Order: sequence, then C-alpha cells, then structure tokens
Amino acid sequence: MITKNDEDAVFQALAHVVRRTILDLVQENPGQTVGELASKFDVSRIAVMNHLAVLESAGLIVSEKEKRSRRVYLNPMPIQLIYDRWTDQYSAYWSDRVASIKYKAERAAIQEKKP
Repeated sequence: MITKNDEDAVFQALAHVVRRTILDLVQENPGQTVGELASKFDVSRIAVMNHLAVLESAGLIVSEKEKRSRRVYLNPMPIQLIYDRWTDQYSAYWSDRVASIKYKAERAAIQEKKP
C-alpha cells in the first residue's frame, strides 16, 4: 500500500520533464553512472544529482555505489502501486487493448509516410 505522502512524492518527481527523461534513460540503459547520465543534459552534474535525489526519495530509482561512481536503476513499483490504486483487472485489460490499438495505428501511420 502506498501512503498519501509517498504518492505526493512520486507525482512531484514525475512533474518535471528532466526527471521523466532521466527515468526514460535509466530504463533504456540500467546501471548508468551519474556521470553518464549528466553528460546527456545541458545542465550541470550537480543539477542532475539534485534531480536524482528527488527521484530516489520518491523511490523511483535506486542507486548503488561502485568504487568512486554511483550506478542508478529504475524502480517502477511506486508507479505500479499508483496505477493499481485506480484500476482493476477489467479496466487494466481494456486499457492495455486500447494502448495496443494506439501503438499499432501510430506504427501504421509512420509506415505510410515512408517512401
């Protein structure tokens, strides 16, 4: 069960575009170092570290120290718990089906545009 404070922290963390981008990058390449992540942004390493601190306090990432660097990993559970709060198995099934149709239609539109 997720508490209201936990929920608020997750929504606050997800509210910033840089933090959402960090989550995308960490999901695509788990175990990146803070330095590797910071190199993908036009902000300072300290700014990226501040964003990581917000994400970590919300439980959305976990990090582990490895020698002189820190590696970060996505923890999707807080998002899953929020999702579970407002959906049931029936609605989850239909949400999945609608999302599948959306992605297929988008792929088909992209294919039609190709020469």
